[in-house]
Amino acid sequence: MTKNNIKSVSVFCGSRNGRKESYKKAAIELGALIAELELTLVYGGGNVGLMGALATSAQQNGCKITGIIPKHLFDKEVAKANLNELIITKDMHQRKKLMYQKSDAIIVLPGGVGTLDEFFEILTWAQLGLHKKKIVLLNIDSFWNPLLELITHQVKSGFMELSISNLFTQFNSAKKTMDYLLDSNRQLSTE
Repeated sequence: MTKNNIKSVSVFCGSRNGRKESYKKAAIELGALIAELELTLVYGGGNVGLMGALATSAQQNGCKITGIIPKHLFDKEVAKANLNELIITKDMHQRKKLMYQKSDAIIVLPGGVGTLDEFFEILTWAQLGLHKKKIVLLNIDSFWNPLLELITHQVKSGFMELSISNLFTQFNSAKKTMDYLLDSNRQLSTE
């Protein structure tokens, strides 16, 4: 498979596994696919929850991995060991900025308030025209449907333009997500 312009992918996801096994399964599959495509995984640096499952899978499949973790979480000893690169930041803001800077595309797996924060910040930056990176919600078992309904409500209520939906897409499988990113690469390489 050809990857052309996309060399690294940031993945935002939960530091917990969630209640459905399908979330962890998707994280594992995504990690393996990123490795298979010889992309660099950029993620939150943790060794717990979906973050840990994603990174372990990527690592077991020979993926180059950059973990970015804030000092206060590193001090709690939840950082993943033996990464190609582990960057310890002073705070969460610096972590998000570095994850953005080190990636060519963003994938959002299920997660909690931190994952929402990461998604909305990167979406806001896209809305303001600060980047044109692909943003994908990996909507495993319809996990993100309530969020999508909220965004539709915000558009209908006049707080967002309908064009917000052009700034991200969603898929229900890791394979479809990676196929979309590869198709985007092929389109980019012919322009």
